[in-house]
Amino acid sequence: MNGAVTGIVGKKLGMTQVFTGDGRLVPVTVIEAKPGLVIEMKTLEKHGYEAAKIGFFEESKPKRANKPTKGVFEKAGAKTPCRKLKEFKMGGLKVGDTVTVEKFAKGDKVSVSGISKGKGFQGVMKRHGYSGGPASHGSMFNRAPGSIGASSFPSRVWKGKALPGHMGADRVTTKNVEVVEVRGEQNLILLRGAVPGARGSVVEIRKAD
Repeated sequence: MNGAVTGIVGKKLGMTQVFTGDGRLVPVTVIEAKPGLVIEMKTLEKHGYEAAKIGFFEESKPKRANKPTKGVFEKAGAKTPCRKLKEFKMGGLKVGDTVTVEKFAKGDKVSVSGISKGKGFQGVMKRHGYSGGPASHGSMFNRAPGSIGASSFPSRVWKGKALPGHMGADRVTTKNVEVVEVRGEQNLILLRGAVPGARGSVVEIRKAD
């Protein structure tokens, strides 16, 4: 049973290309989204909002969960505690139901959230797109950020100034991504274009509002 499913969690497998019905070749990202188990239903009367807590990836070792947590999963019919728990705003479900990729259809617009690739410490040219200084011999100013503030006023660096620093490893959401194909028997969903994260990372797929 799927109910009114609005989201699912999957693993990014990588990118490939597929042909559409009219013969166009489009790049797609392949997401593996195995069925998720409804662990708990949040109600307006008890919790103040309505949502479904769904468990994905039954890979967590039982010894890593305490007794109350084990009881919640056993009540929902899970063989082992799920490694990933996520809440989605959806109704028409009950504890023990499963959600699958088959609720999504070709042509749907979705939002995909994930942790972007970490790029470490980077300078202003890579991090902010600065053009850089002259590349000729003797300029001594190639990839430096340059002046970062005035002297007399305000005698400080403005907040938000684009400077070198850590790049990537942030939560990123790509909106209005098109669903190209859904392969329910393989638990795969193909999304047109790139989505955040490296291969093997976990992403959240939500139907666009």
